[in-house]
Amino acid sequence: MTVAATPSLAQTLRSGIATLQGGSEAPRSDALLLLSRALDCRREWILAHGDAPMNAPAVARFERWCRQRARGVPLAYLVGDAGFYGRTFEVDPRVLVPRPESEHLIDEVLAFVARAARDRVEILDVGVGSGALACTLAAELPQAYVCGTDRCAGALEVAAANARRLGVARRCALYAGDLAAPVAGRRFDAVVANLPYVSSNEIDAAPPLQFEPRGALDGGPDGLDAYRRFVPAAPALLKPGGLLLLEAAPPQMAGLLELVRAAFAPAKPSVGVDYAGLARYVRLESAAS
Repeated sequence: MTVAATPSLAQTLRSGIATLQGGSEAPRSDALLLLSRALDCRREWILAHGDAPMNAPAVARFERWCRQRARGVPLAYLVGDAGFYGRTFEVDPRVLVPRPESEHLIDEVLAFVARAARDRVEILDVGVGSGALACTLAAELPQAYVCGTDRCAGALEVAAANARRLGVARRCALYAGDLAAPVAGRRFDAVVANLPYVSSNEIDAAPPLQFEPRGALDGGPDGLDAYRRFVPAAPALLKPGGLLLLEAAPPQMAGLLELVRAAFAPAKPSVGVDYAGLARYVRLESAAS
């Protein structure tokens, strides 16, 4: 009986890259990350020890991940975490994978709080998901107390785990419910929301999106269904001089801007851009009194 030779790290990596060709925008980078997680080692070590033999369980795990990634499964779901604003967040298919575009909301809140110079800041994150925004704000602002709402119990479990992991659970209160209903009657210094804003047709036409929770993506025919329900109630959530930040995508920006103008007239909201210079969020500061 002939026993198959154990493949080396380099051979396994090349095999993974081949599997990912055509199914990943960065097959080598993805394969290297997945192999490092399968082996629980640094990527640099893999590159420096290409002749080292693999073990069968790690090979099987790596090959399974590569096949899943080639089908479009997000890397974060395979390895169980994603980076956001310099921190690592646990994620799974119950929540969206945090996007770098959302980091601009963090920058806006930090700049706003620095200008206000307040000893205590109360922040609301509507549609908290993984907790990337809420937990980051709590971690960046020791004087902040953050409330997060979500209608998905699974998402709240992920957010709570991230709050504990980052040591901010005592300043992150999480509530189950639709939009801002769980905190009705309360006012906040800043309100951030990254609600479902992808049009239904766009989700159907983009296979990678179909691996993420549809309820956290689907904004209806034009992507604005959730914001149409939320924005009219937003003025009652802000303290005088409070900050509102609403994330969406370029195709939805004009419609979202009009919703905010109507709700906060005569205040004038503005549009912020992402790292690519694309319209990404609406920003508004309410009247000081």
